[in-house]
Amino acid sequence: MFVLSILLLIAAVVLFLVGRARDAGSWKLGAVLSAVAGVLAGIFTCVHVVSAYEVGVPVTFGKVGTPLSSGIHFKSPFTDVTSYSTRPVDLNLYDKDVVEVRSSQGGVLYADVTIKWAVVQGKAVALYRLAGSEESIQARLVLPDSREIIRNVFAKHTSEEGYASARERIGSEIERLIKERLAPRGIDVTAVNLRNVRPSDKLQDQIDKKIQQEQATERAVEASRTAKAEAERKRIEAEGIARANKIIETSLSDKVLYNQCLEAYREAAKANPVYAVPCGTDSNGTPVIVDNGKN
Repeated sequence: MFVLSILLLIAAVVLFLVGRARDAGSWKLGAVLSAVAGVLAGIFTCVHVVSAYEVGVPVTFGKVGTPLSSGIHFKSPFTDVTSYSTRPVDLNLYDKDVVEVRSSQGGVLYADVTIKWAVVQGKAVALYRLAGSEESIQARLVLPDSREIIRNVFAKHTSEEGYASARERIGSEIERLIKERLAPRGIDVTAVNLRNVRPSDKLQDQIDKKIQQEQATERAVEASRTAKAEAERKRIEAEGIARANKIIETSLSDKVLYNQCLEAYREAAKANPVYAVPCGTDSNGTPVIVDNGKN
């Protein structure tokens, strides 16, 4: 823009001289227009606007100046301003950028992570000297440090903890370590979201086989437990029957048996006109047929 301003001013001088020599008003008008355009271009070159939620780092001939806050600022035409967003920027690590990690058992997992980070305004100059542009800060600082921390945290946990039981705890630990690593450099990490963790195909096959083995073991244990319970039930039932038989054996006598026969006789007499006396009438207890319809 500054070069364009100089060229327009030179063109204005040339047009003015030519118009003066030829005494032509159109040339002089062109000179005026060129001069106005050159002045405006020069003004725009010396003015820089820093947008809201941004901070600018001015650099003049290699010398870094004081950070510029949001608003309109006047600068030298030879000053370049690098802007950084102070509003959180998303670093998405998924699809082709997914983080491949290994558990403490050696299993391969894939972690989808989103990291929200922003430049601390007071550290903008230090970050410029350390990395350069905002894209360079993400590529050289946020991304490699985050990947390293994510891998280190997963390496302390088993595969099952990584994708299931300890996933929330792992996400909290990753967030804490990334914040601690990047905060001294002037990078404010506002959130780390462990969106998804999935096992590799090989690890998934191992998980499926382990689940099948555990289910088979549980079925075998349950069958063994059922068989033992059934054997115990039968043993208790047999012991009960044996004790009952023993009690009957020791308690029965001829009088008791005869009394039971009499009870049966009474029941038969109520329901049947012709019945058998189960105990008989002689000493041998021979059954006798009795016709209740006759006296």
